[in-house]
Amino acid sequence: MTIVFKVSDNIKEKMIEYYQDKRKEKTPPYAVFQAVEADTVITLYESGKVMFQGISADVDAAMWRDLEKHFNNIDIDITDTQTKKEEKIDKSNYYYSAIGSDEVGTGDYFLPIVVTSCFMKKEDIPFLEKLKVHDSKKLTDEKIKRCAPLIIKRIPYESMIITNKEYNELHEKGYNMNKIKAILHNKVLYKMREKTPNYDKIIVDQFALPGVYYNNLKEAKQKVTNITFLTKAEDKNLSVACASIISRYIFLIEQKKLEEKLKTSIPKGAGVKVDEVGRELVKKHGKEILNEISKISFKNTERILGN
Repeated sequence: MTIVFKVSDNIKEKMIEYYQDKRKEKTPPYAVFQAVEADTVITLYESGKVMFQGISADVDAAMWRDLEKHFNNIDIDITDTQTKKEEKIDKSNYYYSAIGSDEVGTGDYFLPIVVTSCFMKKEDIPFLEKLKVHDSKKLTDEKIKRCAPLIIKRIPYESMIITNKEYNELHEKGYNMNKIKAILHNKVLYKMREKTPNYDKIIVDQFALPGVYYNNLKEAKQKVTNITFLTKAEDKNLSVACASIISRYIFLIEQKKLEEKLKTSIPKGAGVKVDEVGRELVKKHGKEILNEISKISFKNTERILGN
């Protein structure tokens, strides 16, 4: 995934400071710096243009989009620039009965990670197309709330939720995000495969190279290995789109539960609004609250606590 946009001078200064200790030694021509943040390579050019490249490029780009909105009231489109507007969707994996999986919450500071696998028969495709699930990433929260219950009634699924407290415990043990995601995907895929053996393919929305994915499962006793990894998989087989929608539906339910518990609005993502809410929660409940409700390895923690 590649995302490119131009930032204002004040945001450019913040980027230079933020990535100071993550810079690569060699800098491309006309670049102020090139840095590496987890799975993303960030290049800031003298012109103010910034390029995010990698599997999690959208997560990193979203933080700076939010800052542009907050400080300059500028809305930035962070669509993957590698996807041409006229590009036709690859249908080579479309008309198959498949088990697909997808996740949500990996870029959200306050909210949990939800991973879902679904089994879709090819006979279900017309039903799902009427619901427009192939546009799952573009659906609003309200549309998800209306659409997901209809899918759940018809499409078998398995979901797992990992709370932020559990995420923090795994991170302390040395598990990075890709390893946690691989373990969760493997678990829901295994359960679904046991329930629905008559599938044509198992498809995962690719978040890591296959070798990295399987390497993260070295300790797993039960493994699913015959996987087709696809980028933008929700467009290429609707089993993944269903998994995406159900994951987001459960994610929204968990968001509402947390808001009711804390009696405050909990924002998605990891931007400026998240920091503001985090500071208010620390004032009210003490900094220990972050261990329970947030992914403390995120940079938000430093900003919230003023470290």
